[in-house]
Amino acid sequence: MSAVTELIRTESDGSISFGNFELAEKTKKSDFEFEGDLYKVKTFKEITRLEKNEMFVFESEPGTAVTHLSETEEGMTFTVEGPEDAQITVQCEPETDYDIYFGTELKDTQRSNLGGKLSFSVGLGDRVQNVRIARHN
Repeated sequence: MSAVTELIRTESDGSISFGNFELAEKTKKSDFEFEGDLYKVKTFKEITRLEKNEMFVFESEPGTAVTHLSETEEGMTFTVEGPEDAQITVQCEPETDYDIYFGTELKDTQRSNLGGKLSFSVGLGDRVQNVRIARHN
């Protein structure tokens, strides 16, 4: 298992990694600057949450470690790891259809809600899962 021990960090490919599901108590890091934006992460075994400029980006229950999160106009990609299955919620464009891929396999197409939130479950159980969320064409 690989938690992000520094809670949040930048990667050489221009993405960010965050979250530590191994922590027993809620821990947070604020004012992490990346590409002109300020990020805040709250994480521990029960939840991992990421905000950018005080706006919601990502949340998992229970807590997870997320690596190589990258956002584009079309969606986002990331790798997620945790000790058990997780419910993930991400911020997208409101009332828009998105395809959710685990690896190269299309798992679902969902419409984000009025607030732009998109929620789905991911099977982990001590595995790493590559996730790609792309605007449905």
